[in-house]
Amino acid sequence: MRGIQKRFAGVIALKGVDLTLYRSEILALLGENGAGKSTLMKVLSGVHQPTAGSIWFEGNEVTFASPREAQDMGISIIYQEFSLIPYLSAAENIFFGREKRTRLGTLDKLSMKREATELLGKFGVHLDVSIPVAQLSIAEQQFVEIAKALARDTRILILDEPTATLTSQEVERLFRVMRDLKRAGVAMIFISHHLDEIFEIADRVQCLRDGQTIGTKAIAECNTEGLVRMIAGRDITHSFPQKAETNSGAVVLDIRNLQRKPHLPQISFQLRAGEILGFAGLIGSGRTEVVRAIIGADQCHRRDVAFQGKRFSPQSPSDSRSAGVGLLPEDRKRQGLILSFSVADNIMLTNLPQICHPVLRTISGARGNATVKSYIESVRIKTPSGHQAVRNLSGGNQQKVVIAKWLNADCQVLIFDEPTRGIDVGAKAEIYDLMRKLTAKGVSIIMISSELPEVVGMSDRVIVMRQHRIEKIIENHEHITAENIMFYATGAHHA
Repeated sequence: MRGIQKRFAGVIALKGVDLTLYRSEILALLGENGAGKSTLMKVLSGVHQPTAGSIWFEGNEVTFASPREAQDMGISIIYQEFSLIPYLSAAENIFFGREKRTRLGTLDKLSMKREATELLGKFGVHLDVSIPVAQLSIAEQQFVEIAKALARDTRILILDEPTATLTSQEVERLFRVMRDLKRAGVAMIFISHHLDEIFEIADRVQCLRDGQTIGTKAIAECNTEGLVRMIAGRDITHSFPQKAETNSGAVVLDIRNLQRKPHLPQISFQLRAGEILGFAGLIGSGRTEVVRAIIGADQCHRRDVAFQGKRFSPQSPSDSRSAGVGLLPEDRKRQGLILSFSVADNIMLTNLPQICHPVLRTISGARGNATVKSYIESVRIKTPSGHQAVRNLSGGNQQKVVIAKWLNADCQVLIFDEPTRGIDVGAKAEIYDLMRKLTAKGVSIIMISSELPEVVGMSDRVIVMRQHRIEKIIENHEHITAENIMFYATGAHHA
């Protein structure tokens, strides 16, 4: 890719980027959210046409008017946000647009099912490929997405944050497949914010900042501090702010004998004022389901909850919001944002009375603009203005809009479900500082995270879940370690 430029309305996303990819190599593409990584990959995969510049593939200049043309050339992309059709089966998704047919012209479902099963088997993933993907877990959907790309004659494979929803064991499966593809001559571009993954799997790294190439190096020439400096343009020495000195705050949320379904265990715990209570556990352990039951997002068989000493029995998330409890959901696009709305409209959704005339009940543009501007600056959302549609922002900046929206709600309890998924190292540090500032003001936070360093670095106490029950509550800071958490999350203490 030579001199690639891309302009959108009011935004110059790429400013003459060069990128070279060799056969049988894995190139890690790094950069903060909004640096231009996804835009560059969408140009390569035919989603966007460059404003200027050229693409050369195996010695010939090529142009792609559509993703289909890039796919026909052998260029496949796996997006951070899935592109699966939820009510089609895994097999139908894998062969969508290139279905296998019998001699009579009918769909050869048996052949597609067999090949889909074989493809997924390469990852060590064994599932019923005939059921709708909507019924699969997020991790299983991720592997279906990968199998969909590999079902084509792929020569260049682009992986945009493919490990964000995977456990460490599933990541290792993915890396084994990537190494097999590399030996088979496939070239790969790997986008990840996890630097440990970069050092494990990449041959070279290229860093973008503000739509420009900052540098390209062999991984053997890199260290963690150098990569962080190259990504952020500054040193980030303290990833996690200092924890609270004590956990003796008053009980804000008291959950007793919560039982989501009759056959599941009962759960009891307390959330204290000004603390970050971490929820850890393997995917499928029931972390998210518990908090959804607490706030009324899901039905619950039994629920005895007190909030600030009073009975708390919300029938919907709206009831929880009115009481002062908010959830920043795991799936920001489907549950956290209205993508067609502007940044300003999304931020103001949780507190419309703040900008409404008390008598006329009309929205005051002046009040709203001042509020939105303050949050764009404090959360550091990269956007041309508050009027920009949220769908046009990078994933990390979309997450910042979700955070700003709930900060604007002025809640006393905030539940952060995977708060930094898909967010770069610099933005993570900003969000961590923001969370600590909130607790310093007395806000209580429940943080669900699949990243052990995040749980260890941010939590004042940790609840470890396994098989829909609380396996252990770790109270002492000194005992909050990755080893202890995994010891209980995997059930090793029962062995």
